[in-house]
Amino acid sequence: MSQFLSNVEPNIIDDEMLQKAIEEKCPEDMEHLMKWENIDFKAVKELQLGFKTILQIDNLWPFECLTKLQLDNNVIEKIEGLESLVHLVWLDLSFNNIEVIEGLDTLVKLQDLSLYSNRVSKIENMDTLQELQIFSIGKNNLTILEDVIYLRKLKNLRTLNLSGNPFCNHEDYTLFVVAHLPSLVYLDFKLVRESTRACTVSTSLLRESQRKSVLRCGSRGKEPWWSCCSQSDLFQ
Repeated sequence: MSQFLSNVEPNIIDDEMLQKAIEEKCPEDMEHLMKWENIDFKAVKELQLGFKTILQIDNLWPFECLTKLQLDNNVIEKIEGLESLVHLVWLDLSFNNIEVIEGLDTLVKLQDLSLYSNRVSKIENMDTLQELQIFSIGKNNLTILEDVIYLRKLKNLRTLNLSGNPFCNHEDYTLFVVAHLPSLVYLDFKLVRESTRACTVSTSLLRESQRKSVLRCGSRGKEPWWSCCSQSDLFQ
Protein backbone atom coordinates (compact mmCIF):
# COMPACT_ATOMS: atom_id res chain seq x y z
CA MET A 1 0.00 0.00 0.00
CA SER A 2 2.81 2.43 0.87
CA GLN A 3 3.96 2.69 -2.74
CA PHE A 4 0.55 4.10 -3.66
CA LEU A 5 0.65 6.83 -1.01
CA SER A 6 3.50 8.95 -2.38
CA ASN A 7 1.15 11.86 -3.08
CA VAL A 8 -0.64 11.70 0.27
CA GLU A 9 0.35 13.96 3.15
CA PRO A 10 2.00 11.81 5.86
CA ASN A 11 0.60 11.82 9.39
CA ILE A 12 2.11 11.63 12.84
CA ILE A 13 0.84 9.52 15.71
CA ASP A 14 -0.77 12.19 17.87
CA ASP A 15 -3.25 12.17 20.76
CA GLU A 16 -6.25 12.46 18.45
CA MET A 17 -5.23 9.45 16.36
CA LEU A 18 -4.54 7.35 19.44
CA GLN A 19 -7.82 8.29 21.11
CA LYS A 20 -9.78 7.28 18.03
CA ALA A 21 -7.92 3.98 17.90
CA ILE A 22 -8.77 3.29 21.53
CA GLU A 23 -12.43 4.22 21.08
CA GLU A 24 -12.70 1.79 18.17
CA LYS A 25 -11.79 -1.02 20.54
CA CYS A 26 -14.33 -0.01 23.20
CA PRO A 27 -18.08 -0.71 23.36
CA GLU A 28 -20.26 2.24 22.41
CA ASP A 29 -21.69 2.54 25.90
CA MET A 30 -18.18 3.01 27.28
CA GLU A 31 -17.08 5.80 24.97
CA HIS A 32 -18.18 8.52 27.37
CA LEU A 33 -15.60 7.21 29.83
CA MET A 34 -12.80 7.36 27.31
CA LYS A 35 -11.79 10.98 27.68
CA TRP A 36 -8.10 11.27 26.89
CA GLU A 37 -7.14 12.55 30.33
CA ASN A 38 -8.86 9.58 31.99
CA ILE A 39 -7.51 6.79 29.84
CA ASP A 40 -5.72 4.01 31.68
CA PHE A 41 -3.00 3.36 29.11
CA LYS A 42 -1.88 0.20 30.87
CA ALA A 43 -5.32 -1.30 30.26
CA VAL A 44 -4.97 -0.96 26.48
CA LYS A 45 -3.84 -4.27 25.01
CA GLU A 46 -4.36 -3.67 21.28
CA LEU A 47 -3.96 -0.76 18.88
CA GLN A 48 -4.92 -0.73 15.21
CA LEU A 49 -3.10 2.05 13.36
CA GLY A 50 -3.17 0.71 9.83
CA PHE A 51 -4.00 2.83 6.76
CA LYS A 52 -3.18 6.13 8.54
CA THR A 53 -0.32 7.31 6.27
CA ILE A 54 1.93 7.33 9.35
CA LEU A 55 5.50 8.34 8.55
CA GLN A 56 7.14 7.94 11.96
CA ILE A 57 6.44 5.65 14.91
CA ASP A 58 6.16 7.87 17.97
CA ASN A 59 4.17 8.62 21.13
CA LEU A 60 3.46 4.97 21.94
CA TRP A 61 5.52 4.86 25.13
CA PRO A 62 2.50 5.14 27.53
CA PHE A 63 1.03 1.89 26.14
CA GLU A 64 3.56 -0.30 27.88
CA CYS A 65 1.14 -3.22 28.25
CA LEU A 66 0.28 -3.52 24.56
CA THR A 67 0.33 -7.08 23.27
CA LYS A 68 -0.84 -6.42 19.70
CA LEU A 69 0.13 -3.49 17.47
CA GLN A 70 -1.00 -3.02 13.89
CA LEU A 71 0.93 -0.46 11.83
CA ASP A 72 0.43 -1.90 8.37
CA ASN A 73 -0.21 0.07 5.18
CA ASN A 74 1.48 3.30 6.18
CA VAL A 75 4.60 5.10 4.93
CA ILE A 76 6.90 4.22 7.85
CA GLU A 77 10.58 4.34 6.90
CA LYS A 78 12.24 3.29 10.16
CA ILE A 79 11.44 0.91 13.02
CA GLU A 80 11.70 3.06 16.14
CA GLY A 81 9.80 4.17 19.21
CA LEU A 82 8.88 0.64 20.31
CA GLU A 83 11.38 0.24 23.15
CA SER A 84 8.81 0.47 25.95
CA LEU A 85 6.38 -2.03 24.41
CA VAL A 86 8.06 -4.99 26.05
CA HIS A 87 4.86 -7.06 26.22
CA LEU A 88 4.21 -7.07 22.48
CA VAL A 89 3.39 -10.52 21.14
CA TRP A 90 2.10 -9.53 17.68
CA LEU A 91 3.51 -6.75 15.49
CA ASP A 92 2.40 -5.93 11.95
CA LEU A 93 4.63 -3.54 9.99
CA SER A 94 3.69 -4.84 6.55
CA PHE A 95 3.26 -2.59 3.52
CA ASN A 96 5.55 0.25 4.57
CA ASN A 97 8.89 1.67 3.36
CA ILE A 98 11.19 0.11 5.97
CA GLU A 99 14.74 -0.58 4.76
CA VAL A 100 16.49 -1.93 7.87
CA ILE A 101 15.43 -4.37 10.59
CA GLU A 102 16.23 -2.53 13.82
CA GLY A 103 14.70 -1.22 17.02
CA LEU A 104 13.29 -4.58 18.12
CA ASP A 105 15.80 -5.50 20.82
CA THR A 106 13.45 -5.06 23.79
CA LEU A 107 10.53 -6.95 22.24
CA VAL A 108 11.64 -10.26 23.72
CA LYS A 109 8.07 -11.63 23.97
CA LEU A 110 7.32 -11.14 20.29
CA GLN A 111 5.88 -14.27 18.66
CA ASP A 112 4.49 -12.97 15.37
CA LEU A 113 6.24 -10.35 13.22
CA SER A 114 5.29 -9.18 9.74
CA LEU A 115 7.56 -7.03 7.60
CA TYR A 116 5.89 -8.14 4.39
CA SER A 117 6.19 -5.74 1.44
CA ASN A 118 8.89 -3.36 2.62
CA ARG A 119 12.39 -2.57 1.33
CA VAL A 120 14.55 -4.69 3.63
CA SER A 121 17.72 -6.02 2.00
CA LYS A 122 19.25 -7.97 4.91
CA ILE A 123 17.95 -10.17 7.73
CA GLU A 124 19.62 -8.87 10.89
CA ASN A 125 19.24 -7.41 14.39
CA MET A 126 16.81 -10.06 15.62
CA ASP A 127 18.98 -11.90 18.14
CA THR A 128 16.75 -11.12 21.12
CA LEU A 129 13.55 -12.34 19.48
CA GLN A 130 13.90 -15.86 20.83
CA GLU A 131 10.14 -16.33 21.26
CA LEU A 132 9.42 -15.56 17.60
CA GLN A 133 7.35 -18.30 15.96
CA ILE A 134 5.97 -16.60 12.85
CA PHE A 135 8.01 -14.29 10.61
CA SER A 136 6.83 -12.81 7.33
CA ILE A 137 9.39 -10.92 5.28
CA GLY A 138 8.12 -11.70 1.82
CA LYS A 139 8.21 -9.16 -0.99
CA ASN A 140 11.29 -7.26 0.17
CA ASN A 141 14.72 -6.77 -1.42
CA LEU A 142 16.51 -9.87 -0.11
CA THR A 143 19.05 -10.98 -2.72
CA ILE A 144 21.61 -13.12 -0.84
CA LEU A 145 20.21 -16.57 -0.13
CA GLU A 146 22.88 -17.33 2.48
CA ASP A 147 21.46 -14.55 4.68
CA VAL A 148 18.65 -16.96 5.59
CA ILE A 149 21.15 -18.84 7.75
CA TYR A 150 20.90 -15.99 10.28
CA LEU A 151 17.43 -17.22 11.20
CA ARG A 152 18.92 -20.37 12.74
CA LYS A 153 19.35 -18.22 15.85
CA LEU A 154 15.58 -18.18 16.33
CA LYS A 155 15.00 -21.60 17.87
CA ASN A 156 11.20 -21.29 18.06
CA LEU A 157 10.65 -20.16 14.47
CA ARG A 158 8.12 -22.47 12.82
CA THR A 159 6.44 -20.39 10.10
CA LEU A 160 8.41 -18.34 7.60
CA ASN A 161 7.36 -16.38 4.53
CA LEU A 162 10.10 -15.27 2.15
CA SER A 163 8.09 -15.36 -1.07
CA GLY A 164 8.49 -12.53 -3.54
CA ASN A 165 12.13 -11.76 -2.74
CA PRO A 166 14.75 -11.79 -5.52
CA PHE A 167 16.58 -14.79 -4.06
CA CYS A 168 13.45 -16.91 -4.41
CA ASN A 169 14.34 -17.23 -8.10
CA HIS A 170 17.41 -19.28 -7.18
CA GLU A 171 16.87 -22.81 -8.46
CA ASP A 172 17.83 -24.32 -5.10
CA TYR A 173 16.00 -21.77 -2.94
CA THR A 174 13.50 -24.09 -1.28
CA LEU A 175 15.94 -26.88 -0.54
CA PHE A 176 18.51 -24.45 0.84
CA VAL A 177 16.03 -22.84 3.25
CA VAL A 178 14.60 -26.13 4.49
CA ALA A 179 18.06 -27.61 5.01
CA HIS A 180 19.31 -24.71 7.08
CA LEU A 181 16.10 -24.20 9.05
CA PRO A 182 15.11 -27.79 9.89
CA SER A 183 12.54 -26.76 12.52
CA LEU A 184 10.31 -25.00 10.00
CA VAL A 185 6.77 -26.34 9.71
CA TYR A 186 5.51 -23.88 7.10
CA LEU A 187 7.50 -22.13 4.38
CA ASP A 188 5.86 -19.64 2.02
CA PHE A 189 2.33 -20.70 3.03
CA LYS A 190 3.02 -24.41 2.45
CA LEU A 191 3.47 -27.26 4.89
CA VAL A 192 6.97 -28.73 4.75
CA ARG A 193 6.91 -32.51 4.50
CA GLU A 194 8.82 -34.59 7.00
CA SER A 195 10.44 -36.37 4.07
CA THR A 196 12.25 -33.13 3.31
CA ARG A 197 14.37 -33.66 6.42
CA ALA A 198 16.00 -36.55 4.57
CA CYS A 199 17.44 -34.00 2.16
CA THR A 200 19.52 -32.39 4.86
CA VAL A 201 23.15 -33.31 5.34
CA SER A 202 25.33 -33.97 8.34
CA THR A 203 26.11 -31.22 10.80
CA SER A 204 29.65 -30.93 9.51
CA LEU A 205 28.48 -30.32 5.96
CA LEU A 206 25.96 -27.75 7.16
CA ARG A 207 28.74 -25.87 8.88
CA GLU A 208 30.72 -26.03 5.67
CA SER A 209 27.74 -24.57 3.80
CA GLN A 210 27.94 -21.45 5.93
CA ARG A 211 31.36 -20.79 4.41
CA LYS A 212 30.48 -21.78 0.89
CA SER A 213 27.48 -20.79 -1.17
CA VAL A 214 27.02 -24.29 -2.58
CA LEU A 215 27.65 -27.72 -1.02
CA ARG A 216 29.10 -30.49 -3.13
CA CYS A 217 28.29 -34.13 -2.40
CA GLY A 218 31.44 -36.22 -2.80
CA SER A 219 29.54 -39.33 -3.80
CA ARG A 220 27.83 -37.47 -6.67
CA GLY A 221 30.82 -35.71 -8.12
CA LYS A 222 30.14 -32.06 -8.75
CA GLU A 223 26.38 -32.17 -8.29
CA PRO A 224 24.94 -30.17 -5.36
CA TRP A 225 24.01 -32.34 -2.38
CA TRP A 226 20.34 -31.37 -2.74
CA SER A 227 20.13 -32.66 -6.31
CA CYS A 228 19.08 -36.02 -4.88
CA CYS A 229 15.79 -34.44 -3.76
CA SER A 230 12.96 -33.44 -6.05
CA GLN A 231 10.75 -30.40 -5.46
CA SER A 232 7.76 -32.71 -5.05
CA ASP A 233 9.37 -34.11 -1.90
CA LEU A 234 9.34 -30.74 -0.20
CA PHE A 235 5.71 -29.86 0.32
CA GLN A 236 2.33 -31.47 0.46
